[in-house]
Amino acid sequence: MTDSRHTGGEPPYRRGPARAGGRSDRPDRMGRDHRSDHRGGYRSDRPRRDYDDQPREGALSDLIGHLHALDNRSYAAYKAITGHYTAPEGWVLHVDRVQPDPYAPPTHIRIEVPADLSGLEVLAEHELLSTRDRRIAVGDFLSRELHQGFKGTNLSIAAPGQEILERSCVTFLPGAVPGAWVIEVRARVSLPARGRSIQGHEASRIIGRDLTREAGNALDLTGRRAERLLAHVAALEDHRALTEALRANDWVSFLADGSLLPRRSGVSDEPMRSGAVPLTAPDTLAASVSLPHAGTVRGTAIGPGVTLIVGGGYHGKSTLLTAIERGVYPHVPGDGRELVATVPNAVKARAADGRAVTSVDLTPFISHLPGGRDTASFTTKNASGSTSQAASLMEAVEAGASALLLDEDTSATNLLIRDSRMRALVADEHEPITPLVDRVAALARDTGVSTVLVMGGSGDYLDVADRVLLMDSYELRDATARAAAVVAELPRPTTALSSFPTPTARVPLPAPARERRGPVRTRARGTDALTLDREDVDISDVAGIVDPGQAEAVAYALRALLEQRFDGESTLAECLGDLEALLDDEGLDALDDRPAFLVRPRMVDVAAAVNRYRPLGVAVGAPTVTEA
Repeated sequence: MTDSRHTGGEPPYRRGPARAGGRSDRPDRMGRDHRSDHRGGYRSDRPRRDYDDQPREGALSDLIGHLHALDNRSYAAYKAITGHYTAPEGWVLHVDRVQPDPYAPPTHIRIEVPADLSGLEVLAEHELLSTRDRRIAVGDFLSRELHQGFKGTNLSIAAPGQEILERSCVTFLPGAVPGAWVIEVRARVSLPARGRSIQGHEASRIIGRDLTREAGNALDLTGRRAERLLAHVAALEDHRALTEALRANDWVSFLADGSLLPRRSGVSDEPMRSGAVPLTAPDTLAASVSLPHAGTVRGTAIGPGVTLIVGGGYHGKSTLLTAIERGVYPHVPGDGRELVATVPNAVKARAADGRAVTSVDLTPFISHLPGGRDTASFTTKNASGSTSQAASLMEAVEAGASALLLDEDTSATNLLIRDSRMRALVADEHEPITPLVDRVAALARDTGVSTVLVMGGSGDYLDVADRVLLMDSYELRDATARAAAVVAELPRPTTALSSFPTPTARVPLPAPARERRGPVRTRARGTDALTLDREDVDISDVAGIVDPGQAEAVAYALRALLEQRFDGESTLAECLGDLEALLDDEGLDALDDRPAFLVRPRMVDVAAAVNRYRPLGVAVGAPTVTEA
């Protein structure tokens, strides 16, 4: 079976001179010059032992027999299994890259499955590959089935979370006939060894028993599995329809009645099964939407402007905000938040002591620094809490966020509020910080960026809130009228400012030419950090990155932007728009050479990683001010 994807000509990242992460024309991690030959294998200029390691072509039984024959040979002889092998069921196993030793990253394999194989009839019957969204849902579902089946074996595939996301571990290729599809599964296998000797019989059992059994199970989309697949697709399509309803009605978020928002624990994103209080919309905030599968759904509609979430401690304020935050993604059936949707580019902004800030216009929140220094183009390698959060707010607006989400527990207090007593004690001319409470109404009015804020310790935001949501023992109430009465009973001098300055559009500079000395590394560590060569990027405060595969994709996207798209003339928003268009056209394969475990990130989260990259260079009109 032929591979119908890009095999030559212009590199997949078409908007730049060279492709980041590709293997064909650059040294490998050890600096060796390995280049693909015409049959897909590798040839090296270095001497090697005389093994028959040319790509093979045959039946799966041939591979199993060859693994038996390799028993007790040196581990390097595993290279001889590179090639592709057809299973009796009709799918094809590709062994693309074999690990050089037992301690190296596992061997890369792919399974190509014609979508018309027996057991996959549900795909054609319900036209489940007819749209991009449906293919995303089917790929996400298959990755979950395979991940569950591979547990306890030497096989592995990316571990999914509660979100239905576009994943590169299961992707779809055009078939030989127009309208036909080939499902490609990308996985890993740890080839067994005793010391540095091949365990050929065990390897044959992994391929002939474990892989064959689990692939067969996952690809048997009949009966109960077919029902679960259809529910998976329906969950994604209903969320997409709900997101469209947000746009049509100018809502920030919608939370359906019956949604279960509490999670099992602070370290688990799975729903709390026992004792969770289902959400019910107050009549004053209730709205109904019509969805393609769920039908007419009633729920809480959060409109534009400033929304305040209040309530006593441990009554569910942060739980509600987290549900709104995660509503940018569709969720799996049974998660409890399937019918919670938020505008796709909402950004949670928090304080992050020590993060880098590069040439950001902070004047809306920080007007000056001691000594009369300006903050129109502010740079620091070690931002304070208030500075980092002010930068995050301005960066989010620049990246195109239409909603900002904040929780007082993770925010810098002096950036959120400054009460009347402190204003009386410290004169305005001696306080450089303009708190968000003075800017938030104008931010919504002048830029169209709404704010949803959890606040339990200050009533100053009651003056500027368009609506107030009260959480009482996880029950949602509309406290807007009561808040207005409190404001009338306990007035305070208004401090709200009449306008919000237009953020300065920054123009990122390309990265300097990379020196070839040392390894080329592009990787992520969970959802907390990225590594580009010798530079680490802390993304632990970027709440929108919820899957390790997203962090991995952000790392490759950051390298591609730095080395191929940033030109010193285009704004960051323009570069991000080009990257998103590329991913829409070519998928995640545009970021790396057949990436196995990448997950599609949002552009606002890619922008957050760009902004936290310490060597970032920016061309702006105003001079750069560096914090001491």
